[in-house]
Amino acid sequence: MRTPLEGTGSIDHELRARTKAALARVLPSGSILGTDEETLPYECDALTLYRQPPMLVVLPATESEVAAVLRVCSSLGVPVVPRGAGTGLSGGSLPHAGGVLLSLAKLNRILAIDSLARTARLQPGVRNAAISEAAARHGLFYAPDPSSQVACTIGGNVAENSGGIHCLKYGLTIHNVLAVRGFTMSGEAIEAGSAALDTPGLDLLSLVIGSEGTLVVVTEVLVRLLPRPALARCLMASFDRVETAAEAVAAIIAAGIVPAALEMMDQAATRMVEPFVGAGYDLDAAAILLCEADGSEAEVTEEVERIEAVLRAAGAGRIQVAASEAERLRFWAGRKNAFPAAGRVSPDYYCMDGTIPRRQLARVLHAIRGMESTYGLRCPNVFHAGDGNLHPLILFDANDPDSVRRADEFGIAILELCIEVGGTVTGEHGVGIEKINQLCSQFDAPSREAFLAVRRAFDPDGRLNPGKAIPTLQRCAEYGRAHVHGGRLPFPDLPRY
Repeated sequence: MRTPLEGTGSIDHELRARTKAALARVLPSGSILGTDEETLPYECDALTLYRQPPMLVVLPATESEVAAVLRVCSSLGVPVVPRGAGTGLSGGSLPHAGGVLLSLAKLNRILAIDSLARTARLQPGVRNAAISEAAARHGLFYAPDPSSQVACTIGGNVAENSGGIHCLKYGLTIHNVLAVRGFTMSGEAIEAGSAALDTPGLDLLSLVIGSEGTLVVVTEVLVRLLPRPALARCLMASFDRVETAAEAVAAIIAAGIVPAALEMMDQAATRMVEPFVGAGYDLDAAAILLCEADGSEAEVTEEVERIEAVLRAAGAGRIQVAASEAERLRFWAGRKNAFPAAGRVSPDYYCMDGTIPRRQLARVLHAIRGMESTYGLRCPNVFHAGDGNLHPLILFDANDPDSVRRADEFGIAILELCIEVGGTVTGEHGVGIEKINQLCSQFDAPSREAFLAVRRAFDPDGRLNPGKAIPTLQRCAEYGRAHVHGGRLPFPDLPRY
């Protein structure tokens, strides 16, 4: 059961006034939000189960202002929580009651596009979709495409190592970012990666990407752009059993085919989405696969034929190839709108994120169906089937404490199952505060101490996005005791190193 966050409660108004006065000396007028009414909209990200208004919100407009904010907060011992568009689903930008929420929304310029080098230099507040929109005139695009791409920002994508429906072929954020620039909690500038094929020294870029704002506040990102494929075709395959659809996923990969995208939706998901989008899904199917081929016309034609043959041999009852670009986009609109569609059929939804070996898809989906009965909640399933990244949508009512409790326990059970079958508790949403307890289950004490050692190297006092992403050793000991007795720990305030 969920318990209150440590450090929650009324804001320390004396600390707020002292911090605000110090920040006012380094920021222009209007860049600091300090009243309860002004800070309330920032109380959570897209994981709305957890809410905590920040003490202050700052909106710097330049790199130098970001650095100045960090130096002021560091000198005062005030925690800082970086925030992008607030679309994160793991509570990664949940504010600290005694800290400053650092919004990067104003750093939203595309600084340069180099069509010859196929790169784009961006500020962190640039929307994901805006990158491809700007690159389109050069015949280029940015590959990672999270479902929230119309709103989420490249800075947030770097923090969470976001993916998207095309990550099977084109990779996650880490495979498409060449370099980042940012500042540590002390305000020290740091650069990781480069425009070159390789960078001498330690691979700091891989540390920063996916670090969830705990190491560096990113202020500039250099991304790789790719040539836009000449053609893309999407197939929709219907199956009378979820297990058969899962086996078809393995068959496609085993055949040596790497589609541009390979997504799966069960019947509960398609019936939830279809009235909202009108995607043309087969609502009689127990599950559908969406499989896309892209490239030259000859490449696409050959790959579509190979995919069709594999799907039929795997037991697909119906296969439909999008007859036009509009129909292809409609197929994908249904998948990408699964989350908002959940809002039409349930007061609230809890989007999980875990990754499992592909061979375990059938077993895990069967187990989730059993959990629906155990916890008395519906759970449509949509996920990146090609790489085993699950996104179960637990439907619940946030106004009903018992429903919240059951949703929470349902989510924990799914995450623990992912670990049990050889997977991990996150694929692209990050750990944040949501999954910090499950990291105690997934990693042993020496591994967790190594994680904390890296964090201390960047932020010795643990003031940058405290209590997120990495559990302390003490916390894991407490979780182990609570877990045995069916308890639930509160989420931490500041790390206890």
